[in-house]
Amino acid sequence: MYGLSSMTAPLKRVALRRPGPALLGADARAWHYGPSFDPTAVTGNHEAFTQTLERAGVEILWMDGDDKEIADAVFTYDASLMTPRGAILMAPGKALRAGEQELHRTFYQSHGIPILGEVAGEGQAEAGDSLWLDEATLVMGRGFRTNPEGIRQVTAMLQPSGIEVPSFDLPAYGGEAACLHLMSLVSLVDSKTALVCAPLLPVGLWQLLRDKGFGLIEAPFEEFQESSTLSLNLLATAPGRCVMVEGFPKTRGLLEEAGIEVQVFDGKALCVGCEGGPTCLTRPILRR
Repeated sequence: MYGLSSMTAPLKRVALRRPGPALLGADARAWHYGPSFDPTAVTGNHEAFTQTLERAGVEILWMDGDDKEIADAVFTYDASLMTPRGAILMAPGKALRAGEQELHRTFYQSHGIPILGEVAGEGQAEAGDSLWLDEATLVMGRGFRTNPEGIRQVTAMLQPSGIEVPSFDLPAYGGEAACLHLMSLVSLVDSKTALVCAPLLPVGLWQLLRDKGFGLIEAPFEEFQESSTLSLNLLATAPGRCVMVEGFPKTRGLLEEAGIEVQVFDGKALCVGCEGGPTCLTRPILRR
C-alpha cells in the first residue's frame, strides 16, 4: 500500500537507503559537509535511527542497489514526493544529485508503486521544499534547490486531484551551496502544531499557517545556527510524536512543554555533518 497527504498522520511505511560507498568515501568539501561529518560513524548513526523507527512500528522498505556515486542518496526524502495517487519523481537542484530520481524510479517499479509523473526539462525540485499542510494543500518553497518551473510542473500534476500548491520564496540564508529547504524552516509535529524558525519564515507562509489554525512553536535560533538548521528537522511518526537529533535541549524542551513526545538519536556525524535530518533520511510511502 502507498499514499499520503499529511506530515503527521501515523507513519506506516518508509523507504530507507543505507549509507553507501559514495557517502563513506565522500569529499566533504565537494558535498558541502560540515566538520562533524565522520564517515566512520555515519553507519552507526543510521542504524540508531533505523532502530528508532522500528520501535515506533514503522515498516521499512530498503532502497538497495548502486548509489551511482551520489553521497546524498542516503537522504531518500528529496528525489521523489509521495502523493495520494502515487509518486512524483523530482529533479534535484543540487548538481551532484542530478539523476538521483532514477534510483527512486527503480525502487517504485520494483514495489509496484505507481509513478504519477516526473519533473523534467528545465524544472528543478526537491521534496525537502514541500510540505503537506492538509489533504488539499501542498506548500512549496522557491530556493536554490527548487525553481519556479519545477513548482509549475508539480502543481500541474496535482491539480487533477484538487490539491492547491501555494509557494513562497526562501531566504538565501547560508548561501547557494548550503542546504536550506522549506522543511529547514518548519516541521509539523502535531495535526495543528508546527515548529518554526520564526526569523527566517516567509511572511506569507506564517500567515497561511495561522489562517489554517496552526499553533506555532518558535525554535531557539541559537540551536538552529549551532546545528546547521538540523535542530528544526523533525520527523513526525504520529500526531504529537516525533523523532529528532539529540543534542538540542532547548528545542526539545519547548516541544515537550507543548505536549509533544520526542524520541532522539545520535545523528551528529550523519545528520548535522551532512545537512540532512531524520525527515531527510526517509521517503515516507504510507501514512494513514
